[in-house]
Amino acid sequence: MFIDILIRVISFLANLLILLVILQIILSYFMDPYHPLRQFVERIVGPLINPIRRVVPLVGMFDFSPLILIILISVLQSALVNLLFALR
Repeated sequence: MFIDILIRVISFLANLLILLVILQIILSYFMDPYHPLRQFVERIVGPLINPIRRVVPLVGMFDFSPLILIILISVLQSALVNLLFALR
């Protein structure tokens, strides 16, 4: 019972983070950097994506750090959920 709830919480948080990363990408094209919504999303996603940006260089004009962060979140979610399923 407790493990099922924990699995759902982990999945929800991972999906929420992935949506926020995608939202940050979209907002960076259309919204002023000083807009409160964009700053809010940046405060949440920034600490996760900035270390990746320091390691992964830009490829031309493309920043692949959001894609890498989404992959890392998905892998971590999958690993945690599989571990919790094994403990059940």
